[in-house]
Amino acid sequence: MNPEIGGQPAIRGFGLGLRSDHYADLDAGAPVDWLEIISENYMVDGGRPLDWLDRLRARYPMVMHGVSLSIGGIDPLDTVYLDRLADLADRVEPGWVSDHLCWTGIDGLNLHDLMPLPYTDEALAHLVPRIQRVQDRLRRPLVLENVSSYVAYGASHMDEAEFLAELTLRSGCALLLDVNNVYVSGFNHGFDPRRYLDRIPVAAVRQIHLAGHSHQGSHIIDTHDAPIAEPVFALYGYAARRFGAVPTMIERDANIPPLETLLAELGRVRQLAAAPAEAAQ
Repeated sequence: MNPEIGGQPAIRGFGLGLRSDHYADLDAGAPVDWLEIISENYMVDGGRPLDWLDRLRARYPMVMHGVSLSIGGIDPLDTVYLDRLADLADRVEPGWVSDHLCWTGIDGLNLHDLMPLPYTDEALAHLVPRIQRVQDRLRRPLVLENVSSYVAYGASHMDEAEFLAELTLRSGCALLLDVNNVYVSGFNHGFDPRRYLDRIPVAAVRQIHLAGHSHQGSHIIDTHDAPIAEPVFALYGYAARRFGAVPTMIERDANIPPLETLLAELGRVRQLAAAPAEAAQ
């Protein structure tokens, strides 16, 4: 389990992504162990979002999750962005700070998408010093998430699971294991998602994401706009058996239902984690 950080409770159990639709209900109290915030939503100088953040932070432990770091990009790291991210981390005192293992743009142009990386030694050599610079600026370990993908690079000479394992070894970063993304990418690229999980180092996994997707027949798109699909629930059961009591949460970014609906879905996640051996059969 994670140690106490900044005098705040360690992150344990089961959480939800903090969305404005649920501010009032969460403020009234809900059976949620912790919340994940989208960092960029609160990297502002004031206003109601920060008021709500401070209010809910007093009630729930939090982690921070970003979408703009572009850790795999070739542009220099954005020092203004990092400074604002570090300031927010000092305010929130999160259990950890995460972002995606991807690139998001080039020559200052943000594509507003999470683009996959080639899985090569050159990419590892590029990533490791960038991760170390981010960790030095944040004064915290960086946690990186596997993204869903729809294309692959011909230059890759290792697969994603091997690449992630090597990256954690070389950089000291931890992993945010998105089980939905593993399932989506497995379907799109034709690999066995359970075999993928078998090759991820257990000690490297700090957090787990679950979410819904859109199945298009020939491919699956990671959309975060639907309930968790049954095959993803099954894969999570398998992951729970392998990785143990890893803090786990549900992401929902569109078609956001009432909080009670997400809490019911989170209840099923709790049940799977409590009986992972049976759930994974």
